[in-house]
Amino acid sequence: MSCLSMRTGRRSQAERDEITVEIGYALLSACFLGAVVFAVIAGPVVVWQFSPAVNMFLLVAGASVAGVLGVVRVVHVLWRHARQHR
Repeated sequence: MSCLSMRTGRRSQAERDEITVEIGYALLSACFLGAVVFAVIAGPVVVWQFSPAVNMFLLVAGASVAGVLGVVRVVHVLWRHARQHR
C-alpha cells in the first residue's frame, strides 16, 4: 500500500509548509554535498599538471559521483521525513 493511499483528506497549510522546507533542505544539502565531493575528486586538476586523459577522467568521475551522491542525499532526507510522519 502506498503512502498516498494511506492518507485521506487534505493537508493543512502547516503540513504543506513543512514539506516545502524539507524539500528545500534536501536540495540545498545535496548541492553542498555534490560541490564538496566534486572539489575533492576534481580539485587536483587545478593544482597539478596531469595528462588531458587524466584531467577528463577526474572531471567526469567528480561530476558523476557528485551527482549520484546528491540524488542519494535528496532521497534519504525525504524518506527520513516521510518515516517520521507516519
